[in-house]
Amino acid sequence: MKHFSALLLTTTLLAAPAFAEMLELEKDELKFGFIKLTDMAPLAVAYENGYFLDEGLFVTLEAQANWKVLLDGVIGGQLDGAHMLAGQPLAATIGYGTEAHIITPFSMDLNGNGITVSNSVWEQMKPNIPTNADGLPQHPISASALLPVVESYRAAGKPFNMGMVFPVSTHNYELRYWLAAGGLNPGLYSPADTSGQIGADVFLSVTPPPQMPATLEAGTIDGYCVGEPWNQQAVVKGIGVPVITDYELWKNNPEKVFGITAEFAEQYPNTTLALTKALIRAAIWLDENENANREAAVEILSRPEYVGADADVIAASMTGTFEYEPGDVRDVPDFNVFFRYNATYPFYSDAVWYLTQMRRWGQIAEPKDDVWFDETARSVYRPDIYLDAARMLVDEGNATEADFPWDSDGYKAPTPAADVIDGIPFDGKAPNAYIDSLPIGLKSGEVVGG
Repeated sequence: MKHFSALLLTTTLLAAPAFAEMLELEKDELKFGFIKLTDMAPLAVAYENGYFLDEGLFVTLEAQANWKVLLDGVIGGQLDGAHMLAGQPLAATIGYGTEAHIITPFSMDLNGNGITVSNSVWEQMKPNIPTNADGLPQHPISASALLPVVESYRAAGKPFNMGMVFPVSTHNYELRYWLAAGGLNPGLYSPADTSGQIGADVFLSVTPPPQMPATLEAGTIDGYCVGEPWNQQAVVKGIGVPVITDYELWKNNPEKVFGITAEFAEQYPNTTLALTKALIRAAIWLDENENANREAAVEILSRPEYVGADADVIAASMTGTFEYEPGDVRDVPDFNVFFRYNATYPFYSDAVWYLTQMRRWGQIAEPKDDVWFDETARSVYRPDIYLDAARMLVDEGNATEADFPWDSDGYKAPTPAADVIDGIPFDGKAPNAYIDSLPIGLKSGEVVGG
């Protein structure tokens, strides 16, 4: 037994990264939660490629039933951290819903979502959509093409229902953004009415991601916004048509984050650095050599313990293409981005955008000044932890110096008008001016009355 232990130790040391800086871990057995979506990939890759083990971490990954269960697990300590909706740490920290101080040292990805409508709705939309010379629809498709359909439902006395995954999800805000950009009101929230349907033209409700296709097929909803593979699943099943990806809605928009409690980061600082290092390595692997590892990633994600969808369905978007109508396959090389464009850096400006949407739709009920947006972003998004982890990886030879924004003040350059479907630029340093520039929704000084 002693001989075996010595051999095991020798093998482990030989397999470790060259010149790895081994941290003194305060906690080395960890359980992380995730939802069955392709953008949980950094967690699966960090586990399967041994990056967690390289850091001395013994990790268990556990799929969760829904986003609320996942958040409650992190807050209650049943989970040490989790793949989270970017809005979850922000909402919890400001006390919208369950109150707890959650932070993120790592942004999981960019893009990765789509908006799908039923076949029936698509047929009604098509006459309102310009076509290319080949007869296929011009993209991006504006929600203005949906407006006459919604009006016909209203005239018939029927509600037009769409699904999103959680009230503070990217999907809720992206769906609202697309609808509003096309002249449709997705409704407001208030402290007295948290349905989000005050004054709505289109009624949005929560549906867990894996249930989206079945709910659409049953006719309970007329469309939805969700991450992959559940848009491509609608195409494969022949029940719906994705009309727009979030890459077309807002080029290289921020998506999921990895969330832990502030208490965890304070109590286990070296463990926090170690897990962040492992996740950064996984993100690098997912994007390196022009996505050369994506086929291998698809195989991992297709396993039942991770996403559990057919590999062909996952590959439809993970490998640089996206299928809209059956047979209408287009190149979208950046549909899933895990490391390029500083995707993993937790920018304050990303947090500010989510906060502006919470304010726009009434989830933040009272006006806030620009300083509040900045301070809230800084309390949740932690680029300091991220850069400390990145520096260690560079020193170890596991990352490249030029791949990290060392001199950033935490804010991206303003998003230009050309990168957003409604042509309205976004500057994270001027959140109230941005809110006031959006045509539908609350303005900076307004509250929901009545």
